[in-house]
Amino acid sequence: MNKRTLMVALAASLAASLVSSSASAGAVLDKMLATKTLTVAVGTDWGKMSFLNDKHELDGYDVDVAKGVAQSLSLKIKFVTPGFDVIAAGNWQGRWDMAMGQMTPTQARAEKLAFPAVYFYERAVAVIHKDSKATKLSDINDKVVGVAAGNTQEQYANHRLTGDWLNAPRIEYSFKPSEIKTYASSNIGFDDLRLGDGVRLTAFLTDGTIADNAIQGGYPLRLLGDQLYSAPGAISILRGDKELADKIAAAIESMRKSGTLSTLSVKWYGKDYSVEK
Repeated sequence: MNKRTLMVALAASLAASLVSSSASAGAVLDKMLATKTLTVAVGTDWGKMSFLNDKHELDGYDVDVAKGVAQSLSLKIKFVTPGFDVIAAGNWQGRWDMAMGQMTPTQARAEKLAFPAVYFYERAVAVIHKDSKATKLSDINDKVVGVAAGNTQEQYANHRLTGDWLNAPRIEYSFKPSEIKTYASSNIGFDDLRLGDGVRLTAFLTDGTIADNAIQGGYPLRLLGDQLYSAPGAISILRGDKELADKIAAAIESMRKSGTLSTLSVKWYGKDYSVEK
């Protein structure tokens, strides 16, 4: 192939790439507008984030926030309920358009996902059985610790959490588990921990609001020591759809300015977690 032919071939390849990129840009938003529906991934047992109420309907802070985004976009809303680890993996294959779950926007996750808006600020904690003799985090060193799969507490337990989000605190490790057990959700881990100190677990790492909800709900558990770290919780979408990201960001900003985010947080948690403390 001579130089001229090579340059023509390269130009054609670049043009095809640009056309392909343009065709895929905004595809998720285009589908949403065509179907007039926003499909949102939430959980069925994520504490006050999202859960099934007495009417077997999805309810919770994240559900209400998602409904607010849909209303801002003048779309109907549809919920799906994959596991959080499936959401975080990023292989969505068009099954949903937007995910809740207060995901921490780490750089590793940003390789597959985009985070158009932060809508919650959370602390991570260690929970132990109420009869445990542990009084500080170092007391669970070399013990069996549980985590929910795919979240930042799993990274923390494995000493792989780098704190690479905006304004991240310095991550310090006060213990190293002898074994880390992963669960599909925090509630399943709590069920193992409630059996007794060290029966299956010595501690479980989770979000502070999820731990508070479990304790208020009657689980024989208590918090151990100070928080492990604090982090922002963001809405996530797949990368490459800037127009959709901008619309979601605008919707959340409108809800923040109107006081809706604050009101919803107080409604569900009794405190305003929509702003950083």
